[in-house]
Amino acid sequence: MSRIKEISVAEFSELLDADHQFEIVDIRTPTEIERGVIPDARTLSMHLIPLKLDFFMSAEKQIVIYCRTGSRSAQACRFLNEQGIHNVINLRGGIVKWSNSGLPLAVDPTQAIP
Repeated sequence: MSRIKEISVAEFSELLDADHQFEIVDIRTPTEIERGVIPDARTLSMHLIPLKLDFFMSAEKQIVIYCRTGSRSAQACRFLNEQGIHNVINLRGGIVKWSNSGLPLAVDPTQAIP
């Protein structure tokens, strides 16, 4: 089994500060999302990923996927890789690591993935 691409919270924060362009996707449940998201994140509950493969296939940017701790997002990245989609990166440690690092949260996600 091939390894998925991962990025640490520190690396991701630095790249965002350097104005790298990423699509950020939060795959947590709506209840979890109510507690806050990474700024500019779009939302898509994990169970809907198979229905939205076109979004992932057509994305021109790297897509950073996260969940609460990085476990579900790692599974999602693995699934997408198996579908031939390789522009996805797991945020190691998820939003827990992000917020524990003192990085900002937004209370309203930018938008759900249509």
